Amino acid sequence: MTMRSRLWAGLLPAMLLAGCASQSVPPPVAAQPTPVNAEESARLRQAGAEVLFWSQEQRDANFPHMERLFPGNIARAGGKVYPLPAGAPLALGADDSAGRYMAANNTAGLIVVQDGKVRLERYARDYAASGRYTSFSVAKSLTSTLVGAAVQDGYIKSVDDPVTRYIPDLAGSAYDGVSVRQVLTMTSGVKWNEDYTDPNSDVASMYRDAPPPGVDQTVAYLRTLPREAAPGSKWVYKTGETNLIGVLVSKATGKSLAQYLTEKIWTPFGMEQDAFWMVDAGGQDIGGCCISVSLRDYARIGQLVLNDGVIGGRRVVPEGWFAAATRKQADIGAPDRGYGYQWWTNADGSFQAQGIFGQLIFVDPARKLVVVMSSAWPKATGQDMSAPRAAFVRQIIAAVDAEAK
Repeated sequence: MTMRSRLWAGLLPAMLLAGCASQSVPPPVAAQPTPVNAEESARLRQAGAEVLFWSQEQRDANFPHMERLFPGNIARAGGKVYPLPAGAPLALGADDSAGRYMAANNTAGLIVVQDGKVRLERYARDYAASGRYTSFSVAKSLTSTLVGAAVQDGYIKSVDDPVTRYIPDLAGSAYDGVSVRQVLTMTSGVKWNEDYTDPNSDVASMYRDAPPPGVDQTVAYLRTLPREAAPGSKWVYKTGETNLIGVLVSKATGKSLAQYLTEKIWTPFGMEQDAFWMVDAGGQDIGGCCISVSLRDYARIGQLVLNDGVIGGRRVVPEGWFAAATRKQADIGAPDRGYGYQWWTNADGSFQAQGIFGQLIFVDPARKLVVVMSSAWPKATGQDMSAPRAAFVRQIIAAVDAEAK
């Protein structure tokens, strides 16, 4: 019996620019899902919510090593690494604020990059620069970037296209009349429950039942959901819809998310280490979750956005894509905050990718600043955890501003 078969562990089931590429794009060849044997497939469906209820010991042990537990695909790093040279150490005070924050908040990795230079880099909890760490919903922002790449390449003609154009199995469901843009902004109007404490919520249970033959696991579940509001009229956070975006990209390009990520970003941009992207019980990369990346490569994702998606003089996304993706597209009911194309937005122009249990890529274009944290919080989310993190980010910003005076 393999380690994977011995361990009980679960998966998280958990575009303003339209335009077409000028070149002719051949029809995609259907992406082949990663082979997942029957035993693995059944276990992944049955254990969908269990990762949400791991003990602290399990989180500490498993978050840096998800590839030991689950099947997945690899995005290959390139031979030439995008440089992140050392900069002047960031002065956060003589009381080791970074170390105290990390210890108090179960943070395993922290890096601060400003103007392309590493100002602070710390590891703890048996994590190291040579390792990888899962990011949960940080993957959402990367999946939306692959939509931009598919628009640039002409595989997706417009984000105003109906999502059923690319996923015909959704026809006749609540997704009729919903655009790609509305799925990107989580304003489809389809009803969804994202409660991480409820084992019967949609996010916890969407992979429990086997789909009909020939139908994607995510599509099979989402097409059963009812509509609760008109498309575009209501924002609700839905991991399932980012999984759907991943299916859309794979169907449009004929490639797995990891393969397309390798071709468009990971190899050409110069990521330092391979990335591991978990797959669901049907072998599809999970668009809304579960890519494992090194701390410095998470920082490079932030740098890619600051570089406006230009790699070696060539655009990986349409001009203006990130300006749209990281601008408030949907009102989330929180002062000074919003939601873009799978990025959380702030009124001051900064934005972030974030995932449960304390995962973060914070980007501040005005200061050319990227802050990354990889953590194993004692619970998935909560104001008692997010408020100290926000305060620490503000401390980093204050230190940067003090130097500029």
